[in-house]
Amino acid sequence: MWQQPFAIPSFDDVEAHRLHLKQRLAASFRLFGRFGFDEGVAGHITARDPEHTDRFWVNPFGMNFRQIRVSDLLCVDHTGEVVIGDWPVNRAAFAIHSQVHQARPDVVAAAHSHSVHGKAFSSLGRLLDPLTQDSCSFYDDHSLFDDYTGVVLDTVEGARIADALGDNKLVILRNHGLLTVGESVDAAAWWFITAERTCQAQLLAMAAGEPVPIDEANASVTADQVGGEIAGMANFSPLWNWIVAEEPDLLD
Repeated sequence: MWQQPFAIPSFDDVEAHRLHLKQRLAASFRLFGRFGFDEGVAGHITARDPEHTDRFWVNPFGMNFRQIRVSDLLCVDHTGEVVIGDWPVNRAAFAIHSQVHQARPDVVAAAHSHSVHGKAFSSLGRLLDPLTQDSCSFYDDHSLFDDYTGVVLDTVEGARIADALGDNKLVILRNHGLLTVGESVDAAAWWFITAERTCQAQLLAMAAGEPVPIDEANASVTADQVGGEIAGMANFSPLWNWIVAEEPDLLD
């Protein structure tokens, strides 16, 4: 199962493609669990099915991220019905992710959880500054959903979030947390991981003093270097290799 960096997979049939997506999805949940991104039953990562594009794969409601295997994943249709799997689906997962997938045909995967630094930063109601090379991944490529009305249980609210996301890969949900998207599960998961760390870095810098941002021209150049889909996939690759070696049961 070893993957070399920068390898873009191709598939002979839809079943192989589906298995690839589900394996990456299960690995992403294990990584989120390892990194402490879980918060009770909150949080979800989804992957659009390669055959039935109005359906997506998602984690079972109430199952800990650290326990999720490929065989545990649910497939949900455009009405919110579980078409494959025995567990219920998180209503917030459907309300948000169904609308994101519908609004963004280019998006294969979306990730959202209540990670500590992401939700802390979200309470500031502002965008990230280009303070570090890593933060430039999101330069001119993230947005703010500047509202909070409670737990998202209605697709109307999910549509508002999708609208706020726009063409970006990250939206900061005020008083809530982060949501990232990608053309692959690999990239969507990596953007969330590095967005969480970017929030942490900015919070630390702001607490220590007056941060000096990277100027616009260099931030834009750096964004082109570190913010593309291939860069997201490449950064996920060593995490995939590590978590599969550590927890091979996730592939079951």
